[in-house]
Amino acid sequence: MKYHLTLKELPPDSQPRERLIEQGAQNLATAELLAIILRTGHRGRTAIEVAQQLLSIGGERGALRYLATADVNELATVPGIGPAKATQIKAALELGKRLVQEEQIGDGKYVRSPDDVYFLVKNDMRYLDREHFCTIMLGTKNQVLARETVAIGSLSAALVHPRELFKGCIQKSAAAVVLVHNHPSGDPEPSPEDIKLTDRLSQAGALLGIQVVDHVIVGDGRYVSLRERGHINP
Repeated sequence: MKYHLTLKELPPDSQPRERLIEQGAQNLATAELLAIILRTGHRGRTAIEVAQQLLSIGGERGALRYLATADVNELATVPGIGPAKATQIKAALELGKRLVQEEQIGDGKYVRSPDDVYFLVKNDMRYLDREHFCTIMLGTKNQVLARETVAIGSLSAALVHPRELFKGCIQKSAAAVVLVHNHPSGDPEPSPEDIKLTDRLSQAGALLGIQVVDHVIVGDGRYVSLRERGHINP
């Protein structure tokens, strides 16, 4: 008979839920926080022990980076995880990511340079395993109105249609837009296709009265601004 040890069956001083209530989430170890999400252990191991094993898989990539980049199917193959717990982990990480995005695109956020753009997207775009093409919509004073993912592609390309890209800009009454996409390889150097796409979208924006002010390509810890490279007119 299989027996799954629950958090309630741990010694009182080892129960992460109770420690979170009494001491606050910030005082718990990463494995304890993950154990709260997992809720139960596996084959005589506690939820904390399963969490520790899961976090150890990250290796050189780093524990949380592994959880952020691994897909649900990969996580589900880890002993003691399975599809249900894998989806719980990914949902919790996505909520944290969206909180960061809300804080970054709150009142008083402006885009005045490629550095500002990179600050807005670096935490959640640098580790993606597929190309994501996003827009950062700006008001008349370059204040951030919204951010939207308009296309998710393969390991090397994301197909972007001007109609889909500018639909959100029109709905938000954006005066300008910054294009952003990542290179999963980690190398942000633009390809000839990136440059051609930038020119095509800039022309489409001009027809709509929405200026494409930059196209920032995000790599691993660095970025390239196509405006700074001279591919977008000031």
